[in-house]
Amino acid sequence: MLTIERIALLELPAPLGYRSTMAQDRSKPAKKTLRYKLLRALKLVDEPERADQIYYETGGTKRKAHATWYRGETTNFFPDKKAIAKPNAVDEYVGKGWFPDAPFITREHYITAFGSCFASEVTKYLYREGYQVFGRDMKLNSYVVRSGEGIVNSAAIRQQFEWAFEGKAPKIELWHDKEGIPGDYSDEVRQATRAIFEKSDIFILTLGLSEVWYDKPTGEIFWRAIPKRDFDAERHGFRVLGAVENLDNLRRTYELIRAHRPDATVIITLSPVPLAATFRPVSCITASSVSKASLRVAIDELMREVGPSAESKLYYFPSYEMVTSFLPNPMKDDFRHPTEESVEFIMQTFKRNFLR
Repeated sequence: MLTIERIALLELPAPLGYRSTMAQDRSKPAKKTLRYKLLRALKLVDEPERADQIYYETGGTKRKAHATWYRGETTNFFPDKKAIAKPNAVDEYVGKGWFPDAPFITREHYITAFGSCFASEVTKYLYREGYQVFGRDMKLNSYVVRSGEGIVNSAAIRQQFEWAFEGKAPKIELWHDKEGIPGDYSDEVRQATRAIFEKSDIFILTLGLSEVWYDKPTGEIFWRAIPKRDFDAERHGFRVLGAVENLDNLRRTYELIRAHRPDATVIITLSPVPLAATFRPVSCITASSVSKASLRVAIDELMREVGPSAESKLYYFPSYEMVTSFLPNPMKDDFRHPTEESVEFIMQTFKRNFLR
């Protein structure tokens, strides 16, 4: 009769045909397995709790996931090519968890969109659709209108809100247009910028890059690179803003908007346009990846702190992921700018989820 004592002493011979140490080692798991099965059969050990099988559908095919590991209360699987071909698959596989419960932007709202060059695409589309966008009125004497697509890093965006709402002007000339002409810090321009911000119901902030040039004595960060005629190697430096710095800039920007425009909604996007060139001694492709990753991590940290919701009035619109991980052939021949079809797809997705 088998007893627990006999099972514990149970020995198994090495498999036939094997006499090596490896063969003897291989017999040990089998011995343990047999002991365990016998103990279970005699009900001398508790049955392990089995997790429910996880079934999910992708590409029209129902699949079963390995159920050994606990997967949390929410499990979202990466789609295959068949899955992303479904109508509005982008809402499920890219926008899930980020989009509002229902569209809320109306034609009565005033919208300010600025940041990277992708902000101009957003502005043009909203204007065509009949929405009130400040960026189309070039008569407005404000840098967020005249140079809105050149304010590409998180520090530069923060500077505009600190200047407009708090009167905090940089100590040196940091702001240049695309021709390298410096912008002044006149109170007239500041008040015009403040008026735009105070009237805006929706802020769409499009972040572009993390590589920045800065002034060594003050630590202040330029919008763009430094005009060649002004460059001074002793005074000017280059660096990459890390995720912590980007988060600090985004958090401060959000706090300023909440303090001065508590009813306004903030929508943050990350431009899918990569760097044209890097000033680091590495390939531009890898440098661009780091530049975007630093910003994307900072955005995600802010979203986890505050949470995308109607209460926080903060949302992330994943245009970056649509281009880099969803659309099959999103770029023009320059391999940097999204095709017209890609931009239209992105904006149609925005319209479906945000515009009323």
